[in-house]
Parts: sequence; structure tokens; C-alpha cells
Amino acid sequence: MVETENGHRPEPLAVVSTATGGVTVVTVTGEIDHTSTGPLIRALALGALDARPHVVVDMRHVTFMDSSGINVLLAARLDLTSAGGRLRLAGAQDSVRRTLEIVGVDTVIPCFPSLPEALAA
Repeated sequence: MVETENGHRPEPLAVVSTATGGVTVVTVTGEIDHTSTGPLIRALALGALDARPHVVVDMRHVTFMDSSGINVLLAARLDLTSAGGRLRLAGAQDSVRRTLEIVGVDTVIPCFPSLPEALAA
């Protein structure tokens, strides 16, 4: 990682996938930007989902997301929908949720305040 002028060093992006009740839960931790989307793209790829095209992205630990992250989520939604699946987002922190709302992602991908609510929907 490259340190910026203000001394801020972005958190590396960690992505863990688990399965629960026929749904893949992709838990993301860190900052989603143009330098870190690779692990998220791989986790959301249809081949990585092991025949479970219903996905919830747990965003409780995402501290920042730029347009690169938005593009990854929109592409995943398109792929999952084409495969008969669905994508939901859960637990986004206020700053990330606001970004999703400003660009209208929340009108295309259902967003829930918590993981249990997203899983139950």
C-alpha cells in the first residue's frame, strides 16, 4: 500500500465467504477502492459461489467505498440476476450507506440495516 500525503494508509480489503441456508454471505472488511476490488470481484464471481446464486454482502466492516466498489456490486447484481439469483447488501456504515443512496444503488440492490434482516428477506 502507498501512504498518502496526509499519512492515511488504507486498510487492506479482506473478503470471507460462508454459506448459510442456501445463501452465500460475503463478509467484507476494509476499504473498497480501485486498488482493492480484486478479492471482492473473485468472491462474487458466479464460479466462486458454488451453485448458490443468492448472495448477501455483509458490509458492516467496510469503512470506505468509491465508484470502483459500486461498479463491482452492480456487475455482480447483473450476473446474479441473469443466473436466477439475487444480491442484497447488509449493515453498511452511515458513510458507505450514504454513498449507496447518493448514486441510487439502494434502488437497484436491496439494502438492509443488518445481516439477519437481509437473510430473512
